[in-house]
Amino acid sequence: MSGSDRNLPEGRTAWRRTALVALPAVLAVGAMGVGMAQGALAASFAVSGTHFQVASKRLTSDGLASFVQTDRSVDGKGHPVALLGIGNARLSDICQAAVVSTPLGKVVFKLTAGGDAGEVTASDLVIDGEDLVGDAEFGTAQIGRDASALDAVPGVRGEAGKFGLQAGKVTVAGVRSHAWSATGGNFRLKGLKLQVALEGDQCF
Repeated sequence: MSGSDRNLPEGRTAWRRTALVALPAVLAVGAMGVGMAQGALAASFAVSGTHFQVASKRLTSDGLASFVQTDRSVDGKGHPVALLGIGNARLSDICQAAVVSTPLGKVVFKLTAGGDAGEVTASDLVIDGEDLVGDAEFGTAQIGRDASALDAVPGVRGEAGKFGLQAGKVTVAGVRSHAWSATGGNFRLKGLKLQVALEGDQCF
């Protein structure tokens, strides 16, 4: 602990130390946001070694397409995921949280949006998740369609001969998922709030 941190009055924040912990996460999110807005992120980027939580009170979409693939982290380790392509998504009360190890301990990086500020919207949303929980309604569902022939969400197709599924209008209430990556063309995050806290609360 530095001399300036040691002399802080009780209840005061060590801003220099907090900024040191928070800066990498903030810069990473800023770069990710720019990449998403420009449609520059591909689903094939190397993922981190830690999955993260995604939650939303309600998700609606014009369509959904899904198939199984493998994400890989920089150490070469594979992570089986269900790729979920969601066309023109609208979400309420969203939350994303990841636990990051730092020299100071476990830090929870948490992003929330929506709520009273209004719905969050995303085009060309792709989530690589290892699970998904919620109460769902699907329109015109097709289960077992060849992954290479999926057409419910433009650009979301898998390898020929692989299992796939798709549906038309989709509504999912009480969304909870553990994901390895999320990309999108354009995000509008109303009421955005970002928090970095030692031993902080996650989404669920």
